[in-house]
Amino acid sequence: MSETRVVVLVGSLRADSLNRRIAELLVERAPQGVTMEIAEGLGDIPFYNEDLDRAGEVPAAAQALRQLVDGADRVLAVTPEYNGTMPAVLNNAIDWLSRPYGAGAIKGKPFAVVGVTPTPYGGQWAHEHARRSATIAGAIAPDDIAFSQTSIDVDVLTDEEVVGRLIAAVESLVAVEPAPKAA
Repeated sequence: MSETRVVVLVGSLRADSLNRRIAELLVERAPQGVTMEIAEGLGDIPFYNEDLDRAGEVPAAAQALRQLVDGADRVLAVTPEYNGTMPAVLNNAIDWLSRPYGAGAIKGKPFAVVGVTPTPYGGQWAHEHARRSATIAGAIAPDDIAFSQTSIDVDVLTDEEVVGRLIAAVESLVAVEPAPKAA
């Protein structure tokens, strides 16, 4: 059986972001048969603008993201919540992955969202918005695959219960069947 490839989109650009460190932990502790890779350089991608999205003229960082996701089997977003929604960098990545309309790199890919944020709702709104956006872009984003840490009262990187729940979310994502490829 071949490896399942999961691309990880990190919604925080901060170098020492807790969500970045969670993504790195998941890459290190990926379940057997799963290879995970963090999509680097999301901050280098210009805001989506159809004027920039022309054959042969797509910005290199956006093209690299599209190719990475196109070659993956699944997509996992690991993100905090900013002002009650997903960070702009994550929204922008989904925008670029949604094009060309109806045939973007994210189309038919299982997609899930996890993350930690020090808010009373644990990032649930950001996760909900990211799932909705990815679904509109053509991804398969079941709303029952989620993990939101509602407070940072434990060290989420060393608490085995929390880590286990994060890994379980990855396992659930891997279990989702992708859409059949169009012939």
